[in-house]
Formats: sequence, C-alpha cells, structure tokens
Amino acid sequence: MKPFLEVLTDEGLLADGAIGTEIYKRGIFINRCFDELNVSNPSIIRDIHQDYVNAGSGIIETNTFTANRPALAAHGFENRVDEINRAGVKLAREAAGSKAYVAGSVGPISWTKKDTGGMEREEMVSIFSEQIKVLTDEGVDAILLETFTHLDELHIAYQAARAVGDTPIITQVSLKYVGEGDFEGVLPEYAAVAMDHWGADVIGVNCCDGPQGVFEAVKRMAAVTHKPLSAMPNAGLPQMVQGRLLYLASPEYLAEYARRYAQLGVALIGGCCGTTPEHIREMKRFLKAMKPATRIGGTASQHEERIVVSAIPASEKSEFGKTLGKKFSLSVEVDPPLGIDPKKALDGAKILQDMGIDAVNIADGPRAMARMSPLALAVLIKEKVGIESIVHYCCRDRNLLGIQMDLIGASALGLNNVLLVTGDPPKMGHYPEASAVFDIDSVGLIRFVSNLNRGLDFARRPIKQATKFLIGCGVNPGAVDIDLEVERYKQKVESGAEFVFSQPIYDPKLLEDFFNRTADIPKIPFFIGILPLASLRNAEFLHNEVPGMQIPKHVLDKLGKAATHEAQQDIGLSVAKESLRAARNNDGVNGAYIFPPFGKYGMIKDLIKVLK
Repeated sequence: MKPFLEVLTDEGLLADGAIGTEIYKRGIFINRCFDELNVSNPSIIRDIHQDYVNAGSGIIETNTFTANRPALAAHGFENRVDEINRAGVKLAREAAGSKAYVAGSVGPISWTKKDTGGMEREEMVSIFSEQIKVLTDEGVDAILLETFTHLDELHIAYQAARAVGDTPIITQVSLKYVGEGDFEGVLPEYAAVAMDHWGADVIGVNCCDGPQGVFEAVKRMAAVTHKPLSAMPNAGLPQMVQGRLLYLASPEYLAEYARRYAQLGVALIGGCCGTTPEHIREMKRFLKAMKPATRIGGTASQHEERIVVSAIPASEKSEFGKTLGKKFSLSVEVDPPLGIDPKKALDGAKILQDMGIDAVNIADGPRAMARMSPLALAVLIKEKVGIESIVHYCCRDRNLLGIQMDLIGASALGLNNVLLVTGDPPKMGHYPEASAVFDIDSVGLIRFVSNLNRGLDFARRPIKQATKFLIGCGVNPGAVDIDLEVERYKQKVESGAEFVFSQPIYDPKLLEDFFNRTADIPKIPFFIGILPLASLRNAEFLHNEVPGMQIPKHVLDKLGKAATHEAQQDIGLSVAKESLRAARNNDGVNGAYIFPPFGKYGMIKDLIKVLK
C-alpha cells in the first residue's frame, strides 16, 4: 500500500464508524471495559472491524479509545496497557489486510480521570506516551487523537505522540455547536490554527453533536489552514427510546453530509457515535467517484485568532488589591451565620470598617459546618457596609460545573477577592455522610481561576469576557510534612496565586524556617495568621490535636500558671500581640489575617494597637 498521507492527500479516504455503538448492539453491557474485549472476546472486535472494511472503509480505528492506564484502572486492568493495545492493533490489522489502513485510536485522559486540571503535565505525558508507544511499535499507519474537548490536553497528547516517533498524527477536537453556524467555547478556526502550528499532519473534528455541526466547523477550519482535514460526526443527537439512547440520523442523511464534506475539500471522512457499517456503506456509495475538492483557503499565520488577555495588575482588580504589598494590610475573619439572619456579621463588618481594617474575609463552611454561603454574605456586606471582602471558596462541595458557575457569578457581582482552598472533609462536621466532591484541589482550582482571568473557561475555551479575580491561597508553615507543604505552595504560586494567608503561627522559628525553605519561590504578599488563644485547654487542643499547630512550651507554661479563665484570655491576647508585633517587623510579612479575639470584633482595636 502507498504511504497513508500520500493516499489521503491525493485520493481521500473513508474511515469507519463507531466501535462502542457496535459493541453495545452485540449484547455487551456498558459496565464492561470495551477495550479489554480485544483480549477476552477478540472475535466480536474482529467482526466489527471486518464489517467496516466490507462496507468500504479505507482506514479503520483500533478499539483502544480508552486503553490508557487511568481508564483501565477503573476496571482493574491498569497493568495490561501493553497487552490490550497490542491486541487492538493486531485485530484491526487482521481485518484490514491490504484493503485498509489502521489508525491507533487515543482518547483524552480527562474522560475517565476528572481531576486532570490538577495533574502534572509530566504525568499526562507519561500516560499518553505509554499507550502511543505500544500502538506505534505494533505498526499503526497513523495515530488518531480524537474527541478532545480541551486544547491543552490535546496538545500534550500530540507532543507525546510526536516524541514517540514519526508516525502521522491526526488531531481531532469535539466542539460545542449551538446552531445557526455558531459555537460555544473553542471556535473551529482557533482550534485549527492551534493544531496547524503544532505540526499535526491531519486536523479536524469528530462528534460535535452531529453532521451539521461538523460541517460548520470544517467549513471554518478550511478557511485558515491548508492541512488535510478530517470530519467524523455522530449520527445526530441521541434520543431516549423505550429506555435506550439511540442515534436516529439515517444512513442517507449522513451520506449527504459526507458529500458536502468532500465538496469542502475534506480528505478524511468517517463517523463517530451512533454510526454503523450501514452508514459507512451509504457514505461510500455517495463518495464513490468524488475526490476531495481543491481547497482555496488561507494559512494559519494569515488567519490566526489568538485570545490575548493582558494580565491585569492587582491594583486594578479591587480596592484591596490597590494596597496589596504596598503597606502592612489587615484582614479579619467574619463568620457567616448558621441561619438566615446576617445582623451579627454585618455589625461586625461595620465595626471593622470603622477601625480601618482593609478587608474582611469570609470562610466557606469551615470545619465542614453548614453556614450561610460566603458569596451571599459578601454581597450583603458589600451592599450594606461597603468594606472589601475576601471570599473563601473550597472544592469540597461542588463539581467543576458548579464551581465555574459560582465564580463567574461572583465576578459579575464584583466579588473579585478570593481565597481558594481545598476544604475540610465532611466527616469533620455535622453531616459526616455528606458527599465530598473534590473534583480538584486548591492547586487545580487556582489554575482554573487563572484561566478565567485570561478569558478561558475551565476547559480552556474562550468566554466573552475575562474575570479579574485577585487570587489568594492558604499555607501552613507548621505542617507535619513540611516538604510536601513547600512543594504545594510552589505549585500554587506557579498556578497563579497572588497573595497567601497562613495558618496561625505562635513560634517565630516556624515562620523563619518556612521563609528559608521557600526562598527560591517567587514572592507574593504574605499574611500571617493571628488567632488569640482562649485558654489553656484551647492551647492544648491546638497543640496536640490539630496537625501543624505548634504552641511554644513557654506559652503553655504561662497559661498553666494563670489563676482564672480571664487571666488565660489576657495571656492569649498578649501572645497574639507579640506575634503581630513580630510580624510587622518581619520584612517577609505583608499583613495579618486575624481571627476576632474570642469571637468579639470590638477587641480587634486593642489587638492592633501594637501596630501604632
């Protein structure tokens, strides 16, 4: 057979259709690992491939779309990546013979490992490389990277494939078509320009909600690149029929769009979910005597549409940002109420405003307690008091969809100061049976919110306006595993954190040690945590039962000698004053994150006297 790219460019090729749809039609339930059938039920996979070759496919895909380590791990097959992928190529090659080329199918990791936003790039490269190396070693004619919704993940997969060898690479995105020629999120021409710049051999679209959406996408792609194009639509949108999801686009309908793709100059035409050998056979009939039309398009460099959002300086993001790092700033925590009455919190915010506090910060269900939403309280404080607020936002309770919706809403409300944290697990609170979502952790969330500030959603697709969040993170200089804490702090800063609030610190040596350990990390404004000790019992609890909290022995001894509870509170306040004074004189500290002494906002005035 001639080289794959030569035939594709000169003559065009008809690909196959869905494999998963055919597996399901043949009685295999969806709770099975379809990729593993390459080994346990090879005859069914071989028959599907053969049906597509008989229908006229000039290139067929291996049954390896999710044959990567994380996806296989969900079924207990993580140590069988090599075996399953090799079997997949062997079965496709047996059916293809000398009649068809074989493409090694590789899908995104994020389909099965939802926290890829927080996954290190090196880990993703390793996962893709492991699978792609097996496919290329077995001699596939092309690597097909398909159904990617995140351009950054597709780029990582492409780079992994290119590093493995010189096998031709087909890159395909799945876009969100909303009708009337319009797309939501990543635009077709933007995706085409990106894939062209990477150096992909063939670029295109698959899935995309059906033939019409793919047509609109490749039409816009054709205008910005001379690279060979591919188009592999679903057989329309699935519909529920008697409890089953079915794709109802007829073979004739899909074939008519195949003709239209060829008229646009698309060189590789096939099908995705819902397409069957019957669809491919009809497409073959429509395309029998039709070569891809000659394309008269531009080049990527001529039509490049990059999304460039200049970094907004902190001083332009909020009033709090204006003074961030320019003076010793103070933020005091205001607790959301347990019920619907915000009076105490509003009164406290007003007291703090009158004292000249720079911003109040509002915790997000601390200790997994169900309190008023911090976003709601922040709006009330903004409207009724006017002081700046820093909204804590945790990953515990919401999936990625809910997080993005919340944060875009917060931006629209002008709540631009956020402290992004992972969150305490539900078992700590009043509802231990509540589900913990944790789609991502604080590092991943910081990265995602940084994308929002660049005009990209969590999938790195363009949104109409960029947010301007001032991003804060948390750190614990007294962490039990301080090496891990330093590494995670570094990741937070690299991901886009612009200021940091520390856990309360009572031993200055901990702070100095942390600063020494983080000397090579870019500096961001550092706020030291100040929490007055309420009693000896309180101090002993923090020291012995809260990981990372260390109360110096001389403080514990002093509290132990105090005759009354009031005397212990006085000592606790005195220790907090000393910590605040030491922080003010430390060049590495830019402010303080203060918890109201014993829950009383009025006592803040006495505490901060040391700053004068």
